Amino acid sequence: MPQKEYEIITGIIVVVFILLLAGIFIIALVSFNNQRKKRHIDEKLTMQSNFQQELLRTQLEIQEQTLKNISQEIHDNIGQVLSLAKFNLGTIDISQTDKLQQKIDDSKNLVGKVIQDLRDMAKSLDTDYVVQMGLARSIEYEMEMIAKTEAFDTSFEINGNVYKFDQQKELIVFRIVQETLNNIIKHSNASRIKVDLNYGLSNFRISVNDNGQGFSANQSQEQERSTGGLGIKNMRNRASLIGAEFNILSKGGEGTLVEISLPIK
Repeated sequence: MPQKEYEIITGIIVVVFILLLAGIFIIALVSFNNQRKKRHIDEKLTMQSNFQQELLRTQLEIQEQTLKNISQEIHDNIGQVLSLAKFNLGTIDISQTDKLQQKIDDSKNLVGKVIQDLRDMAKSLDTDYVVQMGLARSIEYEMEMIAKTEAFDTSFEINGNVYKFDQQKELIVFRIVQETLNNIIKHSNASRIKVDLNYGLSNFRISVNDNGQGFSANQSQEQERSTGGLGIKNMRNRASLIGAEFNILSKGGEGTLVEISLPIK
């Protein structure tokens, strides 16, 4: 075979081989990209599913806590006020005209208070009451319920102009705050609770502070490993679902500070 023909055949073989390799590379690249896209779609669907499940769990927990609050309110407040009204009416003596009007006025005031409390509770019975009242008012209502127990000195402050953001995010933020308050009531041995809401232009921040017994960093880590740290792990996971930062600062004997920070787009 002449040298020239051999070189041509060799060149053709090399070109075919290169094209074959290029084809294999392109097919592999397309396949890899398709797998990556599929994996990304699957991860996105999983995240959406997890978010919806967490949102549903949050709504159910809010409803459960609301029913507990209402039960406690009926037992501790409304029942007591109605008993006072009944006692007041039962001690009316028609012959004592000088005290009659005062007794009637006192009874009317007591019944009026019960009616107002029942109206407030009726609002909270609505499963979407957090959405309707807004995050700030919902948290303020929780603080009012705590204040009624007279077991804590409470403080609630709002800084900046109140605005609403995504309803689903508001529900999850509210539940984190609600869970934090429950932990303080049950475990902190605190006498004071302070909640601050800061509405910034690009960032929304909530801080919940108490003067309770607190805990050390080692205790916190041990709690998170063993029991979820009184819901700390759960709250942190919920915050991450909505793109918020969750921080907790505590020191034995010096109270606890919980902060939630959410960027606002």
